[in-house]
Amino acid sequence: MAKIKKVVATVWYDKQNMHDLRQVFPEAQFVYVDFFDKKRLAQEVKDADVAILMGDVDPCLLGENTLQWIHCDHAGLNGSARPEVFARGIPVTGAAGRSAPVLAEHCVYFMLQGCYHTRELLDAQAKGQWGVPGMKDWRGLYGRTAGIVGMGNNGRMLARRLHAFGMRLIAYDKRPIQGFDYLEQKLCADEGDSLQPLLEASDFVVLTLALTDETFHMIDRETLAQMKPGAFLVNMARGGIVCTEDLVEALRSGHLSGAGLDVFETQPLPADHPLWTMPNVYITPHATPQVPNRAGRSIEIIRENARRFEAGEPLLNLMKPTDAMNNEKAEGGWARLMSADLSPDKVDIAKLEKYLGKRDWTDPKEWM
Repeated sequence: MAKIKKVVATVWYDKQNMHDLRQVFPEAQFVYVDFFDKKRLAQEVKDADVAILMGDVDPCLLGENTLQWIHCDHAGLNGSARPEVFARGIPVTGAAGRSAPVLAEHCVYFMLQGCYHTRELLDAQAKGQWGVPGMKDWRGLYGRTAGIVGMGNNGRMLARRLHAFGMRLIAYDKRPIQGFDYLEQKLCADEGDSLQPLLEASDFVVLTLALTDETFHMIDRETLAQMKPGAFLVNMARGGIVCTEDLVEALRSGHLSGAGLDVFETQPLPADHPLWTMPNVYITPHATPQVPNRAGRSIEIIRENARRFEAGEPLLNLMKPTDAMNNEKAEGGWARLMSADLSPDKVDIAKLEKYLGKRDWTDPKEWM
């Protein structure tokens, strides 16, 4: 059995959650390093067994060290699924599933926007206007068909909620879908099923799948044309799954009734992009309200994986070669922040807290 003797962490947790994380490894040496201090991070992992990271696997972790497991404290592992990381042979895990309940809510939020025509109703409210033209033709979610593309953590959470709304459900996943007997159809890519039956039958098509080379631009001119006329598209997955140019065309033509979009191929979405001003498009800036104590949910995943690691069992959320994404470009503000290489004396912690949240401690001795 493997034994964890030293852990190095860079996560940005508050005092209580740092204490709880430290207690996951009660017998191990536990070292905290600021995520931007790459020099110290490379030094501390030389004799460490485990690294718990705020961001993706940094190049400084791929030198000579004793690491046997790396955990990245976010859901998507595209940024870590690089050839040099796989070549190093260290298992890498993520925090997929920690925010699944509210991500499912976010999907429902977009779907209800499409049903209740929120923009028109708010405009009418501002004018003191009773009623909106065409509102007698509006329909709710009950009795309509939703197609869920991707039955991972988020897709499963969404299916349970939409079933409670009384919707008909069709689901598509790469692998066979286990359980969920109330699904009217279970489509499996590995068994030769295509996405077309889901697209043709669904009033709402909801994307909750991972971005890979296989799923890049899965929703393009061809698949958009297969969607039921008047369907509503929700993308809570990754921007690269949808060809933006083709989506704009489908919305302009009226083939789709609308879209709810939280992610985009280019982020932030340029201010002059046509999606901003389309009356049937609802946009959120890749931001979802958090679950209560999201860090606590991450810690539970880490706790279970620590048990599995020492017991020699398969790890949860293990990075796979299919997570590699050749079209993915880590150019956003988060990627730039995570790649910063600065000494502690050059960093304004107060400014970081505005972006990352209040840390409420300055010295690890406060929670160690």
